[in-house]
Amino acid sequence: MYFNCMDMFDARREHLIAKNAPLADRMRPRTLDEFVGQDHIIGQGRLLRRAIQIDQLSSVIFYGPPGTGKTTLARIIAATTKAQFLSINAVLAGIKEIRDSIDTAKECLSLYGKRTILFIDEVHRFNKAQQDALLPHVENGILILIGATTENPYFEVNKALVSRSRIFQLKTLNHDDLVTIAKMTLSDKERGYGNLNVSIDDDAIDHLAQVANGDARGILNAIELAVETTASDESGRIHITRRIAEESIQQKAVLYDKDGDAHYDTISAFIKSVRGSDPDAALYWMAKMVYAGEDPRFIFRRMLILACEDVGLADPHALSVVMDAARAFDYVGMPEGRYHLAHACLYLSTAPKSNSSMAFFDALSQVSQETKDDVPNHLADASRDKEGFGHGQGYLYPHAFRDHWVAQQYLPTSLQGKVFYQPSTVGYENEINLRVTRFREAMVEAMTNRQNQDDIFGDAEKGTSKQQWIARTHSDESLGRIRDAIFSLANIQRDGMVLDVHCRTGLLTFEAMRRTPQGSVWACAHDNAEFETVEKMAANYDALIRPQIIKTSNAGFDTDIKKAAGNNVAFDIILGQSAMSSEPDKFAFISRASELLSKDGCMVFSEPLHSQGQRLSEFLDLGSLGSPIAEAFLRAENTLFSQTSDPLVNWSAEDIEKQCRDTDRFKCTVQRMASNCKRRIGSETVDFWFRPSESGHRLSLGAHLRTIVSKNEVERIRRHIHAKIDNKDLQWSTVTVFLKISFA
Repeated sequence: MYFNCMDMFDARREHLIAKNAPLADRMRPRTLDEFVGQDHIIGQGRLLRRAIQIDQLSSVIFYGPPGTGKTTLARIIAATTKAQFLSINAVLAGIKEIRDSIDTAKECLSLYGKRTILFIDEVHRFNKAQQDALLPHVENGILILIGATTENPYFEVNKALVSRSRIFQLKTLNHDDLVTIAKMTLSDKERGYGNLNVSIDDDAIDHLAQVANGDARGILNAIELAVETTASDESGRIHITRRIAEESIQQKAVLYDKDGDAHYDTISAFIKSVRGSDPDAALYWMAKMVYAGEDPRFIFRRMLILACEDVGLADPHALSVVMDAARAFDYVGMPEGRYHLAHACLYLSTAPKSNSSMAFFDALSQVSQETKDDVPNHLADASRDKEGFGHGQGYLYPHAFRDHWVAQQYLPTSLQGKVFYQPSTVGYENEINLRVTRFREAMVEAMTNRQNQDDIFGDAEKGTSKQQWIARTHSDESLGRIRDAIFSLANIQRDGMVLDVHCRTGLLTFEAMRRTPQGSVWACAHDNAEFETVEKMAANYDALIRPQIIKTSNAGFDTDIKKAAGNNVAFDIILGQSAMSSEPDKFAFISRASELLSKDGCMVFSEPLHSQGQRLSEFLDLGSLGSPIAEAFLRAENTLFSQTSDPLVNWSAEDIEKQCRDTDRFKCTVQRMASNCKRRIGSETVDFWFRPSESGHRLSLGAHLRTIVSKNEVERIRRHIHAKIDNKDLQWSTVTVFLKISFA
């Protein structure tokens, strides 16, 4: 009876504590559906939400500013998991509490076969010894760790512990999130002020959301103070005005700790703004550092690095300008020295940019992999070993030649054709680019002539130095370039949710996965072979980060994705490479894809524009065949490039752009990538162009010709093409179109 009374009193005490708890504590979300904000990690279909829902959470660390929901997420996990849940606070706990938790976890596992989740609030407060005590038990699975910290875990938490945990960064809540939380609080009858007659002006709630600086606790504390200290009027209404709101919340201060994350984040924002050529943003972030008391010499040091790293040879004077400004600052001092800070900042922000100096680190990496010193004999020092070893023999002195340059081997033989420096086409470096390109082209010609004379590369195989030298000066419209262009347009964030509408072999899928370590990637495979291939590749990755592969088709991908990811799924980015080539109505495909897109998301598709591709007639001497045959060939070729029934050629980027504009639903931007690359046409390729027509397939060039000229004339044209282009390097033109589409 005594114990029952105590239980009753305990329950009564807990009820009173909960009832009288601060508003911010009472209004903590109890389920994922009540949670506001952080959609980038717990939105529909996101990695963390799936892990919580299926109770398959691995060790995680929640990192973010105060009031963003770290502890709340841990409480939600505690309420939903079947595992034993333990909680300690690193400020109050020590080794004893850690050992007690480990013993409890071992006992629970051995007796009941249940896992144990250990939540550690303020985990960065543990010293190295305390964190090390956790490590073996996290590693062997005795404990699943959930850590919460306001400090960057990559700096403040044991690296071994971080490597065994997944980091989720919670962001400060945005204005709309805070307004939503405030309105929920005022209408909640159980935990908030729904039982009171409280009204709040729109400008008042906007001010609270603005000044709270992304902290839910801050806006709830302000609302609590405003409601509890404001008398009701004659009708019993508590009216919160802008003036009352201003009195209820403190004005935010500049967040800047010279030894913490704010310091590194702010200088990072400054550098990225200068690198991005945004002088307004650069001035703002620099002003924030100066206002907070940052050492101006530290800012100058970073600008000196940036002058070479990001401006480089696009403007060789940038380094001198920043160096002169730094010297002037040392001479003048503060506060007038701010002019010199601003001068250097604005010069760098508005200067052309090039990071070609990074080539040095590629060379450094190559050197670290070398197993021997392979200095070509003619480059060796002739002053010491000319007589004994012939060092220096064969060296050509560049100043003895026209333009002070001569073609000869400078790299080790094993690295012939290797390119480290890729000059940009921006600013002064564009002149360098033209000069280096001409020299490289001349080098190719000189080396090719020598190799042909020696009959060494009469039929060069792929990978020989001759082929590598050719690759130095001729671009190729490769899949890698297309992939880079797609991701450049998409601008995927680390926490982005991405859909690849046709994964093929995973070219875009796995690149998206690498770029979204805190996000989620879904991909559509269109047949069993694709599905099995990509699934096998995905199996190499952890189950929670690997792409979700759905077997579907172009016709039903939208429906199948909704079935798999949820009807409310909304992707930040939808990608596709040659995904619409066979679609007769490409705009209809885009419209269906948009049903899966978030309101602020975008779609990026790359498609080869076959209608503007290379014409074979440009390589042929058609006049030698006679006018009738020449005209027939041109007519057949034009038909091939303009068939209205062929989805490969019956469209243009302008058509899609106009359809988007006419609907008033989409914004569409178009970019083109033209390429003029070398292509060697073999005899089997020519024969394929003249293959017989097959039912259900596109008509070949030969099939079109057979409808116009006789069989003998078709054969004559085929032999002529063989004679003109067989096994010859042709400058083959291609055009790729990139469509970036978002909601208007």
